[in-house]
Amino acid sequence: MAATPDSKDITRNSTSKASKIQLFSMGTPQMRTFHLTWMAFFVCFFAWFACAPLMPVIKGQLGLTIEQIANINIAAVAVTILVRLVIGPMCDRYGPRKAYTGLLLIGAIPVIGVGFAQTYETFLFFRLCIGAVGASFVITQYHTSVMFAPNVVGTANAATAGWGNAGGGVAQGLMPLLLAAMLMLGVGDNLGWRVALLVPGLMMLAMAAVYWHFTQDCPQGNFDELRAAGIAIESGKKGGWASFRAASANYRVWMLFITYGACFGVEIFIHNIAAIYYVDHFGLSLKSAGIAAASFGLLALFARALGGIISDKVALRGGLNRRATLLFIMMLGEGLGLLWFAHAGSVTMAVIAMLCFGLFTHMACGATYALVPFIDRKALGGVAGIIGAGGNVGAVLAGFLMKGLGDTQQTLSMLGVLVTVSALCAVAVRFTTSDKNDEPTLAVAANNIPA
Repeated sequence: MAATPDSKDITRNSTSKASKIQLFSMGTPQMRTFHLTWMAFFVCFFAWFACAPLMPVIKGQLGLTIEQIANINIAAVAVTILVRLVIGPMCDRYGPRKAYTGLLLIGAIPVIGVGFAQTYETFLFFRLCIGAVGASFVITQYHTSVMFAPNVVGTANAATAGWGNAGGGVAQGLMPLLLAAMLMLGVGDNLGWRVALLVPGLMMLAMAAVYWHFTQDCPQGNFDELRAAGIAIESGKKGGWASFRAASANYRVWMLFITYGACFGVEIFIHNIAAIYYVDHFGLSLKSAGIAAASFGLLALFARALGGIISDKVALRGGLNRRATLLFIMMLGEGLGLLWFAHAGSVTMAVIAMLCFGLFTHMACGATYALVPFIDRKALGGVAGIIGAGGNVGAVLAGFLMKGLGDTQQTLSMLGVLVTVSALCAVAVRFTTSDKNDEPTLAVAANNIPA
């Protein structure tokens, strides 16, 4: 007789949004999604930035100029803007499971192809196509948003994104080591970096198979099966472009579009230029520069999650507007820290400054997406896609800024000023009385749902 209540609890666990994060469990669809989303995003982020730490070598092998490198950095993030705008509504329409699996499979093609580039033009083309992999972030945030209740969704979103973002940091440190391993085996520089770049593409193919077999779209099941059974889907009521239109009509979406461009856009920019900046500006070796650059990305292991956790905590006491105020404070810290990094006179001070402003940068990213699920719950895909695209717009603009100024240090200084000013957009994100009352009510209700 005791087995019956347990069976009911298991059923409720698997068909409700989780109100707790059971970190060491994969026994429910929610926690499988939690872990597999950050793993998939880690692989995608690793693949997205695998070229960056090898650019000092690739630059010499392909005879690239500073302007060509700037174009490559812009290409690496430009196409992500379009794909992020598209992928959000696609999640509403087809479900995050199909969207993620398809992106991993298709994205693996240019990731593998870049290792076969022989000219600047072909390298630029593949680097442009690899940018589509960056849209994985939107699917990651979408998938955890539909799986977790309001009282922990900020933490879930920030943790999965942060651990996934750490893939960029790992790439900064690991790719030079893979190249070194190739050289130790007697492989030349020209072939060594190409073989090393095959690794992330193969990782993406393996991850696609895992994601397809072990995740589902939402706690109740997959979107197509639920729709066939006539079951309403909360986040997918406005599927496809209706989701995009509803999101684009909300001014708060565009405020967060700007703030995310100022935090995640800077993060992407730093990933692309950090290694070569340390080599050119401070004379570090490729290995040392990779380790220094990796420290920035590895902050995401805890810093982005910390931003989401703090946002959830302050919201319990002050509601949604407190989340926006917190984001403003974090962005101020990012802007001031970036100015410090730009004017650091030694490599030691540069690394310390980078860690400080990196902490605020990652936390600001986490705090931004702790707000996203509450902007418009019926157009979640459109909201997540537009704001996510803002990050890449910021990175592209930073790339053009560097190209225009022709000096990385001046670019970093200007970015510090712009980030500080853009923090005002976070203050402009305000919620109505009904919005502010909605989150605590949903959180209390969620606490009655077994996780």
